[in-house]
Amino acid sequence: MKFTKLFAAGATVLIAGATLAACGSNSNSSSSGNSSAKKSINWMDSAEIPTMDISKATDVTSFNQLGNVEEGLYRLGKNSKVENALATSTKVSKDGKTWTFTLRPSKWSNGDKLTAKDFVYSWRRTVNPKTASQYAYLFEGIHNATQISAGKAPVNSLGIKAVGDNKLVVTLDKRIPYFKLLMGFPLFFPQNQKVVEANGSKYGTSSSTTAFNGPFVQKGWTGSNLSWKLVKNKNYWDKKNVKLNTINYSVQKTPSTAYNLYQSNKLDATVLDAQQTKNLKHNAGYTLRDTAATFFVQFNQRRKIFKNENLRKAISMSINRKALSNALGGSNTPADSLTSKGVVNHDGKDWASVVGDKESASYNPTEAKKLYKKALKELGVKNVSFSILSDDTDAGQKTTETLQSQLEENLKGMKVSVANVPFKTRLNRSTNGNFDLVVSGWSADFADPISFVDLFTSKNANNNGKWSNAQYDKLIADSKTTASTAKRWNDLEKAEKILLNEEGIAPLYYKTEAWLVRPDIKGIVYNGAGLNYNFKEAYVSGN
Repeated sequence: MKFTKLFAAGATVLIAGATLAACGSNSNSSSSGNSSAKKSINWMDSAEIPTMDISKATDVTSFNQLGNVEEGLYRLGKNSKVENALATSTKVSKDGKTWTFTLRPSKWSNGDKLTAKDFVYSWRRTVNPKTASQYAYLFEGIHNATQISAGKAPVNSLGIKAVGDNKLVVTLDKRIPYFKLLMGFPLFFPQNQKVVEANGSKYGTSSSTTAFNGPFVQKGWTGSNLSWKLVKNKNYWDKKNVKLNTINYSVQKTPSTAYNLYQSNKLDATVLDAQQTKNLKHNAGYTLRDTAATFFVQFNQRRKIFKNENLRKAISMSINRKALSNALGGSNTPADSLTSKGVVNHDGKDWASVVGDKESASYNPTEAKKLYKKALKELGVKNVSFSILSDDTDAGQKTTETLQSQLEENLKGMKVSVANVPFKTRLNRSTNGNFDLVVSGWSADFADPISFVDLFTSKNANNNGKWSNAQYDKLIADSKTTASTAKRWNDLEKAEKILLNEEGIAPLYYKTEAWLVRPDIKGIVYNGAGLNYNFKEAYVSGN
């Protein structure tokens, strides 16, 4: 994630993260000599970058890049602590609806002065329906944002204004408990209007068509290549605290290849598959990362067969989630909810356990066969056939292969094909409804159930399967406006249980990754929810 924040993605309090600084050493644990000498590290991602356009990003890969080459009012530190970034001070009105930020002097990577007007331009661009941002819904609660996105109010009526160059005033329609944490999310970062307009439709499609204001600048990404660099930004206001000169990125879709590169000192971190997890869990640098993410199946209800609830439930109950989790490695665990485990604690309980539908998400081939038989009768067909879409990563291929095998074995006569495509292609096909079943993932943008359940309201752009329920929509809407905290939680609980009971989606697993990270790499802050990586103060020990 934030996958679709989408994971190759979407705050009262963000989930606690972990600094990636492992202890111990062995013969394969020191950074390569050239990495240390150059104050650089070699990092990997498992999927390509879809976009560097803040207004159009929806996925974990893009947001992790943006979080290190761009900066907003705040930056999230260790354990998701909110730290001042471009804001030097913040004043909030007594009713919590007016926020006034004082900005520090700063520049863009091209030398342009960064001002409060860059925030105004960025926010207006994102909520403008012409931009078609899938994330515009996160602006809900900021004055007129929802009306603007719906084309019912002018863009310049958004509740944000610049007072001179260094004062930014934001007006809310209602108090937003997690507003300060939202300001640390890239969606709310500034954009350089001159650069956006000069590049037009090409803005954010390559390193050269993007302006940066964060600790690093991105270089060498052409829009489709699988390697690029993050280079220390000489114009960054706090450059004295940026210790790395370069982060060399490459996309590694096969864990065995990535591990070989790690062994030969060409990578300083590598994600592990199931077998590697078992073999290497005692090695120095072994690191588990809670991604605050749930993976699930979306059913394309544009197709008649997937409008049938019994068919959806038959498919769900034919999936052995434990076997799937074991096949993927890490410490993934079977999921029976949309909201990921470990993200929200409410009244001493993990919210995932409160709303989880253990019946529909159970492995029950006997009941699945009964439901399948009933579904075929209701549909007036003798069997069904469809394709499962996912990424061409190792995890994506293992997921589709496992699902294909389990469904065809448990539901006789069902014909299942698979399609594993590049992450960017999968996102496009999902958005355009060009799929039967698609394996999706969502990582929390902030630690509140709304970060998950908001996705499946009828008009949300991320609801690719087009499941719809009027009561669900009302409960989500009510949860955003009620003054009663108890009623809000009750509405959220009822809503998620409706989604799960109707099998609007079929949860698969909660994602926890296993990695090897060289022990002499220090200071990388990892947070499960929101921005995963903060490389600002990362360094190689001994330098």
